[in-house]
Amino acid sequence: MTTIKGKVAVVTGAASGIGRALACELARRGARVAISDIDEVGLAETSKWLSVIGARVHEQRLDVTDRAAVLTYADAVAEEFGVVNMVFNNAGIAFTGDIEAMTFGQIERVMDVDFWGVVNGTKAFLPHVIASGEGHIVNISSLFGLMSIPGQSAYNAAKFAVRGFTEALRQEMIVAEHPVQVTCVHPGGIKTAIARNAGAVEGQDATALAQFFDSKLAKKSPESAATAILRAVTANRPRAVVGLDAKVLDVLVRLLGSRYQRLVAIGARRSIPTIARSVAVAEASPTKSARKKLSA
Repeated sequence: MTTIKGKVAVVTGAASGIGRALACELARRGARVAISDIDEVGLAETSKWLSVIGARVHEQRLDVTDRAAVLTYADAVAEEFGVVNMVFNNAGIAFTGDIEAMTFGQIERVMDVDFWGVVNGTKAFLPHVIASGEGHIVNISSLFGLMSIPGQSAYNAAKFAVRGFTEALRQEMIVAEHPVQVTCVHPGGIKTAIARNAGAVEGQDATALAQFFDSKLAKKSPESAATAILRAVTANRPRAVVGLDAKVLDVLVRLLGSRYQRLVAIGARRSIPTIARSVAVAEASPTKSARKKLSA
């Protein structure tokens, strides 16, 4: 696929962040867009932006962990537009906590959204994408699908799984000679709400952790990330590593092999005092009670 104009694109997790930016950029390039998210308010806002651009839009609230709903949604989109060319499985959540402290349920929730949401979207739409005669499946993994860090085991597990699933899918499309390209995307620190909406184990201040991520790690805008992703799509690349931080760390992991793990662990241990200070500031803030209510 070398052009986007006139194609039908599906974007999950389109209420904000990379999903919204992708939907808008696709619309600007002349695509018809189907958007979904569990956040109806944010989804409606994205739909308004797409209407301003002049795109034809299919909008629907969707929980990507609800397999039956995703299957029904895929058929509805195909019926609405007559074809589905591109699917961007973007919906995801984050959660911070050491394995020792996390519950099974917390781990399962991350896997359900971040991995099974991708599987559900891929399986539901794949027959339609194959039938289009010119299709592309784009699954959003993460920098943390290329390397692991402490405190993100569930997220790492899901994003590594997305990577393996997507790479195998690309190979299967080649073997079967289906007219479908497949791209796995690994964004680094992107200025989205994923950290602010993330959960954390008891005893960790999710707000302070989000502030640390936003101020220290999130450097690239969702719009520039969307442009980079679509550049990879139109070039039919199997992998898109988005952001200078992601590219540098990807190379580092390739060079060091498993030795990178000790370096990351040492770096994480040294960063704990910085995060602890952020927590202390958050605890002293007059909005502490309001944050507790939100996190509850």
